[in-house]
Amino acid sequence: MISFKDKTILVLAPHTDDGELGCGASIARCLEEGASIYYVAFSTADESVPSHFPKNQLEAEVKEATQSLGINPDHLIVYKHKVRKLNYVRQEILEELIALREQIKPDIVFLPSSKDIHQDHTTVSQEGIRAFKFATILGYELIWNNLGFNTDCFITVEEKHVLKKTKALEAYKTQEGRAYMDPDFIRSLAKVRGTQIGVDYAEAFELIRWII
Repeated sequence: MISFKDKTILVLAPHTDDGELGCGASIARCLEEGASIYYVAFSTADESVPSHFPKNQLEAEVKEATQSLGINPDHLIVYKHKVRKLNYVRQEILEELIALREQIKPDIVFLPSSKDIHQDHTTVSQEGIRAFKFATILGYELIWNNLGFNTDCFITVEEKHVLKKTKALEAYKTQEGRAYMDPDFIRSLAKVRGTQIGVDYAEAFELIRWII
């Protein structure tokens, strides 16, 4: 089994919460094994925040969630692009990614699956693949956005890692009531992916590039 010790890992999240939803348990395992993880969110979706919350609420929530997982606060980077309009600033995002590549030099990049049809997720996936073609790239699943998904790669996790994921997602008070935030759903999906490979729990990924 591969160890993540001393690996530098970059998580690309189109919106705050996407990274935790897509690979939160894997983040918890990687950190436990000694990886250095950077988390980048491209939009805080201020326009979509419920009216009874401050407009910057999602930025506060991603800070709480990533710290709950154990990510160094200095390794959280939040951009302020407009939600559902990332494709309008595609070149700017690519340039931001290239700057991150030179700064961080990640061994592994987690980003949305290439099968994700949300316009913002598609943009981050495509530009992320362009920017990090010399790193291992794993596409995480957000099944409510995926018309299809190839389970090419699995990261085994333990119940404690799944619990850290659900705990982190509790920070997103603005997203309460959404089906994919339900701890039972999170646990069930991890159980399904684990069953596919004969373990208790796992997260599945589209294998976009693997460099050994």
